[in-house]
Amino acid sequence: MGFQHGLSGLNVASQSLDVIGNNIANANTAGFKQSHAEFSDMYANSLTGASSENRGLGARVAAVSQQFSQGNITSTSNPLDIAINGNGFFRMSDNGAISYSRNGQFHLDDSGYIVNNNNLNLTGYAADAEGKVLAAAPTNLRVSTAALPPQPTTSFGLELNLDSRVQVPSPLPTFDATDPTTYNGTTSGSIYDSLGNAHILSLYFQKNAANTWDIYATVDGASTAAGVPIGVTLDGGPSQALTFDSNGVLTAPATPIAISVDLATIDPTLGATSPLDFTLDLNNSTQFGTSFGVNSITQDGYSSGTLAGFTIDNEGFVNGNYTNGENRTLGQIALATFTNPQGLNPVGNNQWLETPAAGQPLIGAPGTGILGVLQSSAIEDSNVDLTAELVNMITTQRTYQANAKTIETQDAILQTLVNL
Repeated sequence: MGFQHGLSGLNVASQSLDVIGNNIANANTAGFKQSHAEFSDMYANSLTGASSENRGLGARVAAVSQQFSQGNITSTSNPLDIAINGNGFFRMSDNGAISYSRNGQFHLDDSGYIVNNNNLNLTGYAADAEGKVLAAAPTNLRVSTAALPPQPTTSFGLELNLDSRVQVPSPLPTFDATDPTTYNGTTSGSIYDSLGNAHILSLYFQKNAANTWDIYATVDGASTAAGVPIGVTLDGGPSQALTFDSNGVLTAPATPIAISVDLATIDPTLGATSPLDFTLDLNNSTQFGTSFGVNSITQDGYSSGTLAGFTIDNEGFVNGNYTNGENRTLGQIALATFTNPQGLNPVGNNQWLETPAAGQPLIGAPGTGILGVLQSSAIEDSNVDLTAELVNMITTQRTYQANAKTIETQDAILQTLVNL
């Protein structure tokens, strides 16, 4: 039986060296998960059951188990290098055939799809034209280079302070946009029409009584020779009254002011939709005893823009940055995890296939449930501990030599018997 013992020992040591060698070979493979050989002993079956004198038949490799521990994360300069910090796998598609990977080295193909070095598509959740992610069935993620269409202004927000110390002249002068002595403060901001053309909205404030002001507006400075604004109405009239209480809080109007701009009157060559209607929200504006000042201007319109770049955040959102200063979500990366990752079938090229032993894939957005988060411009290194593998190689080599020695010893004993 000694030959059987030694032979099985040589066999398991050789297979263990194969596993160690594979680990060492992939020490620099991004997303690689090391394996180790697991052994079990062997005993002969007996019709009478187990015997206390059964010396066994040696050893065998029971399994080669992969270790899905976290690898170190290394920063790179490629925004499409993505590392998973925590549980989960990238879900890859090869014309509908799904595989899983921890290697996050991606790039764009000629159609704008995010693919890996084997041209497998990274899957996730698509976004609609408004940038809202549609969390339905995962699909191949694509970075669209289509131009962002313009959006006309629908709301204009203004927070300012009007100086309560201003004296009301008598008689009250007629407002003239070209005469600064007829108003007590002015500010301006950009608005956009349906074609994305920018226009300058100028607002003028004239105090006409205690705690009461009139607001006027021009667009692109259009006015008559007398300085009367043309092409702009506020709630259907040339101006709108503002009223404050004794604490300087705006009390009227209680709702945003409706502004209508007749672009055909201001510039008939533009060809944009006319009138341009939007609301002016003066909420949080005040009348205190300090100088006139503007605290905030906001508006929701913008011109058309082309994709200038994109970023990926830790929740997997792919955010496009456009030349007009706008940002738009283009999609979200999906991750998958399994009850028993060791049940996955490794098929090479940093890919695993699901099997019944792994359980059903749990698919979701990064950072939800037990799924890890993502780190862009980084890759997950192999989790191989090179020092430990070299030590394992030495001990396995000694095990191989010891088993060879048992065969050599049995051979010497057998030779002695033959010589007798």
